[in-house]
Amino acid sequence: MPATTADTSVLEAIRTHTWSENASAFLALNSGNSTFTLPGADGVVVYRRTGGYAVQFGGPFAAPDDYDTLLDGFRRYVKDEGLELVGVQLQRADAERYARRGFTVNQVGASWAVRLPEFSLRGTRFMQLRNKISRAHRNGLVIKEVTAEEWRGAIATIDEAWLGSKGGAHQLEFLVGQIGGEPQAHRRLFAGTIDDAPVAYISYSPVYGERAGWMHDLSRRVPEGSPGLMEAINAHAIEVFRTEGVEWLHFGFTPFTGLDASHELEGHSPAFQWLMHALWAEGAALYPAQTQLSYKQKWAPDELIPEYVAFDRPTASLAGFAHVFRACNAF
Repeated sequence: MPATTADTSVLEAIRTHTWSENASAFLALNSGNSTFTLPGADGVVVYRRTGGYAVQFGGPFAAPDDYDTLLDGFRRYVKDEGLELVGVQLQRADAERYARRGFTVNQVGASWAVRLPEFSLRGTRFMQLRNKISRAHRNGLVIKEVTAEEWRGAIATIDEAWLGSKGGAHQLEFLVGQIGGEPQAHRRLFAGTIDDAPVAYISYSPVYGERAGWMHDLSRRVPEGSPGLMEAINAHAIEVFRTEGVEWLHFGFTPFTGLDASHELEGHSPAFQWLMHALWAEGAALYPAQTQLSYKQKWAPDELIPEYVAFDRPTASLAGFAHVFRACNAF
């Protein structure tokens, strides 16, 4: 049965049921998501309906004994609604359980994480990064942690300029963080100004589980701004997090990256595997994966975490994969 979309129940689920180690779990609280629960089962399934598909975010956020019960119940619900199920951003533990239950499961990309206690920008490998950060500060960048409420107008201005520079690109949803609403109390926002004019911001979402910390989430800058804005803001946030004893900074999911045959599960689709590699090489019009990865690799991440897509059918579905991007408002 479909459940209430109350933020509190979803937040409790992602805080409590972390065994799959989904660093993006906080995105389950995005507005526009739907949830599914079953009476007596401890957990929740998060999804969006688009066209003839139910696009599930991650696996069930559930107690281990209720995980399969919720997944099976959700599969029945989706079929009863006349929909087809595709799940995205499954972690390895999720992917293995889905594959055992007959899903076709393939790696779709990866997320990246930096261990903060040992992190330092010293050394030759960070020379270019330090230079960009220094240039932003020389150009007058001032960074501080702010609230979304006090920066509401500035965020809107930056967003409008940023989207305008992308040729009228859509505001992405679902697999990208948001700012505002009840969940905002749990996020953190670092922002930069030059001559008191807002020029950039980065929103960080909490991460629960063994690699608890923060995820570098939604980030925007004015297109004509100084080089190094995002790098300087993130470096500032890292130092704040380190003084607080935070263990991990996550850089979130990037499709088509970190692909490796060793990450694939038995029964995966070779044709879909080929498609992911092709999109990494030539798919910038669909998603700028190479640009995104280049930024993340500047920080020399310690962990590459493969992520998966699962199709509830005997083979991968191109239409199902396209509907993941429709759920994200990419087209």
